[in-house]
Amino acid sequence: MFIVLVALLLATVVASIVMGQYNLSAGQLFHLVTQGPHATLPAGPEKIAHSVVWNIRLPRLVLGLVVGAALGVAGALMQAVFANPLAEPSVIGVTSGAGVGAAVAIVFGLNFIGASTVPLFAFISAVVVTVAVYQMARFGGRVQVVNLILTGIAINAVCAALISFMVYLAPTTSREQIIFWQMGSLNGTQWKHVVVVVPIVIVGIALSLRLGSRLDLLALGDRAAGHIGVNVARLRIAAIGAATLLTAGAVAYAGLIGFVGLIVPHLLRGITGPSNKVLLPASALAGAVLIGLADIAARTVIDYADLPIGIFTALVGGPTFFVLLRRMMKKGAHA
Repeated sequence: MFIVLVALLLATVVASIVMGQYNLSAGQLFHLVTQGPHATLPAGPEKIAHSVVWNIRLPRLVLGLVVGAALGVAGALMQAVFANPLAEPSVIGVTSGAGVGAAVAIVFGLNFIGASTVPLFAFISAVVVTVAVYQMARFGGRVQVVNLILTGIAINAVCAALISFMVYLAPTTSREQIIFWQMGSLNGTQWKHVVVVVPIVIVGIALSLRLGSRLDLLALGDRAAGHIGVNVARLRIAAIGAATLLTAGAVAYAGLIGFVGLIVPHLLRGITGPSNKVLLPASALAGAVLIGLADIAARTVIDYADLPIGIFTALVGGPTFFVLLRRMMKKGAHA
């Protein structure tokens, strides 16, 4: 499975670089990549191709792969924490919180650190909302999974109302920007964006992999896991923290991209089994492949148009989710 995922990832990387409005051959790709980003070229087609590869497609590709890996791992973490194969990061308000922060920055024209202001507000807001959900779900010094889910539903509703209010207040251009951000896109990605997001995602994935074996014990139930020496509360906080870090880092620049964290780990679990030590790295690879393919479609389906990635992840994820749901209902009926 890992060999197949790595092969798919490499094929996606090559296809993403050569395909687009400015098509390249495999030979051109090898030549341009080996030249490096700072090659001095005379004006002409080769210089244009070099700029397309190094300044447009490669940063966009790298950010897309990192975002996909982050969302895939975050989804696997949430499904382990809630012991539910249909859980995803939005359950605890990460994505809706990011949407509020982005909308506030856009509507009020905040620009104190340039183009990074909106991603910064989205990241901070996502973390703040997630912390608020966890604290509000705490009762008697403990956080029950059911309370966490119900609190997340309530906070998601409040965040959706706040986003709608921001859209109502916004002028036309800001309103369009909010709506487009919520659809998710890698358009306009630069290397400086990649430099910010990659360390966040690396830290989040590293933390997640360290939690893998202990997360498997949560499937026994909180009481049984506690009896064999697992600090359930601390483990759950660490897993939710890692998922929040990954999701917030991913959506800060790419916007809201749905279904990756839900579908990827759910499908892989049928192949890998329930072990998170295998599922987490597999989800990272598969999430990267999914976003890479979605970005290729976003750039090539309509000539001279850059469609939101969220459209394609929803087109794939929605029907897949329905099929999985029906399969689970059928198993429940026969149980």
